[in-house]
Amino acid sequence: MLILLFLIFHWYISLFFQTFFLHRYASHRMFKMNKFTEKICFFLTFISQGTSFLNPAGYALMHRDHHKYSDTVDDPHSPQSFTSKIKFNLKTFNEYRKYINKVNASDIKSSDLPRWELIEKLSDSWITRISFAIIYTSVYIIYSPSFWYFLLLPIHFFMGPIHGFIVNWYGHKVGYRNFNLSDNSRNTLFIDFLMLGELYQNNHHKSPNNPDFSIKWFEVDFGYLILFFLKKLRIIK
Repeated sequence: MLILLFLIFHWYISLFFQTFFLHRYASHRMFKMNKFTEKICFFLTFISQGTSFLNPAGYALMHRDHHKYSDTVDDPHSPQSFTSKIKFNLKTFNEYRKYINKVNASDIKSSDLPRWELIEKLSDSWITRISFAIIYTSVYIIYSPSFWYFLLLPIHFFMGPIHGFIVNWYGHKVGYRNFNLSDNSRNTLFIDFLMLGELYQNNHHKSPNNPDFSIKWFEVDFGYLILFFLKKLRIIK
C-alpha cells in the first residue's frame, strides 16, 4: 500500500509542476509570479520530476512550436505521422534535445523564458539522474511487499515523458471535439482527473492562453482549480 501511495504522490506532484510551471507558466504565461516564487517553482519542478526533469526553457520553446505548427510536418511532437508509440516517443525526445541544444548554445534569448543555469546543468547530469533513480529504488527496497512492485519503477524514472506522451498521443488521437479546428486535437476524458485538465486538448488548442481548459458543464479542469486557489493566496497573479 505504501508503494502505491508513493507512486500516486509522485505521479500527481510531478504532473502538477508540469502543467502548472512548464506548461501554463513557462510556455503560455497564463499568470505571473515574482522572481523568488519562480525560483521556488523551478526548484520544486526539478525535485518532483527527478530523473525525468524537463528543462523549462526548452519545454516552452518546443511547446510553442507545437501550437504554431499543430499536427503539421513542422510540429515537433504530433502523433499524426506515427502508428508506433515507440517511434513517436523517439521523435519527441530527439526534437526536445534540439531545443535544449539551442538553449544551451544561447541561441535563444528571451526574458519570458524561466532560466536557472545551475539547475539546468545539474538536472542534465547523469550523476543527478542516477541519484534520483537510487532514491526511488531505495524506497521500493524498503517498502515493497514483493518483487513484482519493482516493475513500477520505470514509471518513476520516466515520469515527465510519460505525462507528455499521454497528453500528446491520446490528446490528438482519441476523444471528442468541441471545436472544429485545423489540427486533430481532442478532449480524451469527460472529467480529466488523470492529467489535471491536460487532456482537454481540443479546448486548449482553441484558446491556448485561457488558463481554464474546460468548456462544457461536465468538464472539470483540476489544474485550473489549483491555479484559482493559488491566486486567492496571492502566490500568483
